[in-house]
Amino acid sequence: MISVSQPTILTVILNYRTPDDAMKAAEAALVAMEGLAGEVAIVDNDSQDGSFRKIKAAVAAKGWAGGGRVHVYETGHNGGFGSGNNFAIRAGLSTGDKPDYVYLVNPDAIAEPEAIRTLVAFLEARPEAGIAGSLILKPDGRRAYGAFEFPGLVREFEEAARTMMVSRIIKLGRIHTAPPEEQTQVDWVSGSSVMMRRSMLDEIGLFDETYFLYFEETDLCLRAKRAGWQVWYLPESRVVHIGGVSTGMFTWKRQPKYWFDSRLHYFTKNYGRAYTVLTTLALLAGEGVWMLRRLVNPKAERYRQSERFARDLIEHSVQAMFARRDAPAGGSGGSH
Repeated sequence: MISVSQPTILTVILNYRTPDDAMKAAEAALVAMEGLAGEVAIVDNDSQDGSFRKIKAAVAAKGWAGGGRVHVYETGHNGGFGSGNNFAIRAGLSTGDKPDYVYLVNPDAIAEPEAIRTLVAFLEARPEAGIAGSLILKPDGRRAYGAFEFPGLVREFEEAARTMMVSRIIKLGRIHTAPPEEQTQVDWVSGSSVMMRRSMLDEIGLFDETYFLYFEETDLCLRAKRAGWQVWYLPESRVVHIGGVSTGMFTWKRQPKYWFDSRLHYFTKNYGRAYTVLTTLALLAGEGVWMLRRLVNPKAERYRQSERFARDLIEHSVQAMFARRDAPAGGSGGSH
């Protein structure tokens, strides 16, 4: 039996043309929410492929709608990851109340039974923590990711170079290491499975909707930390993630423009134009190191999905430099 004193959780599953996966994610989330107060919101982000009707019918067929535990919404337009999740967060619980916590899980991610409870218990015990993320597993059970450092000058160069000798020289050497095996305070966590304290969101604002896809959770975590909130990674909370189903990122031949737009907005908004130029130069320098490595060893593991990545980055940066802007790039999509 659920105690009235328990915190309430709004679990949000944002769907874009993956209705079957979204239903599987919802089923796993319901199991993980057993004994917890709250609801599951499945939000269709203007899929325009019948996803909303299919999900609504499936929810009704499973009898989930009648108990008020699961609700299905449609946004009416596709403004991206942040916009779609903000839609559900603003709607809140069906009672009209704000939840104590908002939990986001990807439609192609399956939360293990203790995943949600672990995050809630941790945040309840640590009032200074505003965000907690899960360990993300590959479908075969291997540890994929979970904890990240903020992108910056050195990180951009190191990640692009993807060469252990370079990593050792700059004394980071963390590219090839697995996610930590213990609870760790980190810079940012993935939106694939993350729980956020609602009072923190009331303070710092929701996702910046300038981002269509990518960098939005990095930006939110940065705002949280600048406001004094802690961000934690909890390997005890485990989620299996197929990854890239909605975006198709693992089949990209070219990096999409919205990735470059998001990267540019993140750096200019948070660090200014001069630092943005420096990070872009560092990224290109790292790409140069990578190309030299490929010349020496053509079989070296490919890092970028596109052989044209460097050229596309340069073209996007030049276009952005000379583009006429009606508003500053650092404009907030924040508080609501």
